[in-house]
Amino acid sequence: MDRRVISGSIDTVFEFDYSVQAEDMRSLYEKAKRDQWNATRDIAWATPEPDDGRVLADELIDIHGSPLWDKLGERDRVELNRRITAWRLSVLVYGEQGAMLACSQLVDIVPGTDEKFFQATQVMDEARHNEVLERYIQTRLGGLHYPMPENERFLFDAILTDPRWYIKTIALQLVAETFAVSMFKMMAEAAVDPVLGEVCRRILLDESRHMGFGMLALPKIVREATEGERREMEDFTCLAVEKVLTGFFPLEAYQDLGFSPAQIQEVRTYRRDAASRNDYAAYRKYFRRDMHTAMVNNLARINLLTERVRPRLAALGVALPAAA
Repeated sequence: MDRRVISGSIDTVFEFDYSVQAEDMRSLYEKAKRDQWNATRDIAWATPEPDDGRVLADELIDIHGSPLWDKLGERDRVELNRRITAWRLSVLVYGEQGAMLACSQLVDIVPGTDEKFFQATQVMDEARHNEVLERYIQTRLGGLHYPMPENERFLFDAILTDPRWYIKTIALQLVAETFAVSMFKMMAEAAVDPVLGEVCRRILLDESRHMGFGMLALPKIVREATEGERREMEDFTCLAVEKVLTGFFPLEAYQDLGFSPAQIQEVRTYRRDAASRNDYAAYRKYFRRDMHTAMVNNLARINLLTERVRPRLAALGVALPAAA
């Protein structure tokens, strides 16, 4: 059986005061209880698949509209559509499992009963997301999986081995979760398969609460940190942002379809050139709108991104809000 063992050490905080200490956090917990759903019962798995075999709109394929795309026959276009979708869903499956493991750690180490209660609900949420995405891959994509990208592996190694709850929260709730939300929104809007659209919309019901935890729990920690601690948090935030904005390229999907190394380089070049020309290509329109804007605004709002790191972010094509 494939598995990965990540060694680490964390302290456990046992709380004995069960009264409500943080009303806003307890409210988040109440919403989580109210909004639970069942992946077996609430998804219409029996819905027929699209007649042409596509899963997402072709516009979300990197090379759509390029000379390479124009040379592909209909069968290869459909196959590439399915493989790119399987690659993206594989990334998300690993991310949801990593989030489940990280949140199980957070139940141990976050201070405050309200925070522990909420994190317990997020463990359940992430387990359900892992379950529903894997079920979609098995039942609609023939079990097609791709390996975990190196940047994703690096990020979750950092999240799962760091003993500090606020570092885990920064990387998971405000960076990785925003990446996932952007992907789910993009796929919900562009899904050709109605089952995938429903899966993504259901998951999105949970994700906003998860980011909400970070926005509620972190401001006090950031505000009370020493200068050295704040610089460390800010540098770690930038590292996490760099990891989610670079290195995610579906190489194996193109290789499986028989693309040569030269053609794959052409794909990379086309993707880079299309990104530099405008923000209106479908992928960047969806992804930049949600990922860059939501993530950077939230991080800047709680002072985890300041003028000190503006050049580092600019190298990624990310601009800080004017007020930051």
